[in-house]
Amino acid sequence: MIKKTFLGLTLLLLASSCVSKKIYNELENKLANLQKEHADLTNENGELQKAKTQLESEKEGLTAELNKTKSDLEKLKADYAAAQNKYKVLQDSYAALEKNSGEALQTNLKKNHELLAELDAKSKALAIEKERLSKNAQRLQELEDLIAAKEAAMKKLKDTLSKALNGFEGKGLTVEQKNGKVYVSMENKLLFNSGSWAVGSEGKKAVVEVAKVLGDNPDIAVLIEGHTDDDGFKGSGPIADNWDLSTKRATAIVAILSENKKVNKQNLTAAGRSEYAPLLSNATAEGKAKNRRIEIILTPRLDEISKMLNEF
Repeated sequence: MIKKTFLGLTLLLLASSCVSKKIYNELENKLANLQKEHADLTNENGELQKAKTQLESEKEGLTAELNKTKSDLEKLKADYAAAQNKYKVLQDSYAALEKNSGEALQTNLKKNHELLAELDAKSKALAIEKERLSKNAQRLQELEDLIAAKEAAMKKLKDTLSKALNGFEGKGLTVEQKNGKVYVSMENKLLFNSGSWAVGSEGKKAVVEVAKVLGDNPDIAVLIEGHTDDDGFKGSGPIADNWDLSTKRATAIVAILSENKKVNKQNLTAAGRSEYAPLLSNATAEGKAKNRRIEIILTPRLDEISKMLNEF
């Protein structure tokens, strides 16, 4: 439109060269105004194009969002339909359960009562057993402590005997502790002549030392065993065989121990083992010499231990 107006004015000016300056200036101003208006319209058109482009972009975004919303709506509709189906199934199941729940509930209640009663009985039995085990554990600890004390006492006794009999070391006398007992072993060369049950002076000194220790330990059980080799008895008199000889030698030791008034005779036991508990083979002279012996076996009183064992 502006271009057409401008062209018309130009043609008019060309057609008449006698146009006044005033008219010319007016036309020129009008032309300038029209050119400015044209520029403004051009700028406005650019802005409108930008706005159009932005609106089209926003439209695309809104369209995509609308499509996503439609898709989500369709999914929600599907989920809702599935939930309705599940709800109906649950309603049907609940109706069936409600129909049969009375009888089932009574049955379950009965079973629960029976189980509770059974659990209560087992709980009481478990409590009783736990208490019994606790008491047994306490008794066991007491028993272990008592046995340990006995072992310590026997070690002390063994050390005391070893010290008291130190002067007889190398003369056929040994002291050792094993199996909770103390063994004082004296070979015949220290005590008796061959075939005799009379205790020699040196041997009697050793037995007297043992008696002193026993007098200070009145709770020790004492077993005196006589042993021989396998040579048959060839002497004469009241002795018939090795059984008699081993027993006679044991009672001879008992007699010496009993001379000490502090020794409790109720704790003394004499026994003859003859040739049937050898230390070594009787095939050699050395073995026979070791087998001909007196063994004084010292055992702690086990009354307390036996009583505790019977309580288990």
